[in-house]
Amino acid sequence: MPRLATVERDLLVFSIWAVLGLLGLGFLLEGLTRDAYPLALIGILLVVAGFVAHIIVNQIFGKGFRRGETALGIGAFGALALVFIAAWTAGELSMADYASGLTLFGVLVAGLVAYLATRHGLRGAFSQFHFKPGQDEGNDR
Repeated sequence: MPRLATVERDLLVFSIWAVLGLLGLGFLLEGLTRDAYPLALIGILLVVAGFVAHIIVNQIFGKGFRRGETALGIGAFGALALVFIAAWTAGELSMADYASGLTLFGVLVAGLVAYLATRHGLRGAFSQFHFKPGQDEGNDR
C-alpha cells in the first residue's frame, strides 16, 4: 500500500507542474517577449502557486522534496540565472525584462528561505547546508 501512495504523490506533483508550471512559463515568456511586466508577473505567480501546491502535496503525503526534484529545481534556477546574466551583460534586456528577472529571482530566493525556515526552523535550515566533518548525512537535526 505505501507504494500506491508514492505513485499518487508523483502523479499529483507531475500534474501540478504540468499545468501551473507550464502555464506560468508560458506567461513569463510571453511577458518577456512583449516587454509586458504584468504578463511576466502572472507567470511568476503561477510558478509560485505550483511550488506552494507541491509543498502542500508533500505535507499531505508526509514526504519532503526528493533529491531529483531538488536537483532539478536548483539546476533550473542556475540555468535561468546564467541566461539572465548573459542577457544583462550583452545589454539585451529592456527595463520590463530586467524587472521581470529580478522579481523572479527575488521571489524564488525568498520562497526557498521561507520554506527552509518553516520546514526546519532557522537553526535547522542552516544545518541543511552546513555539515561538520564526520557528521552522518541522515541526521535531521
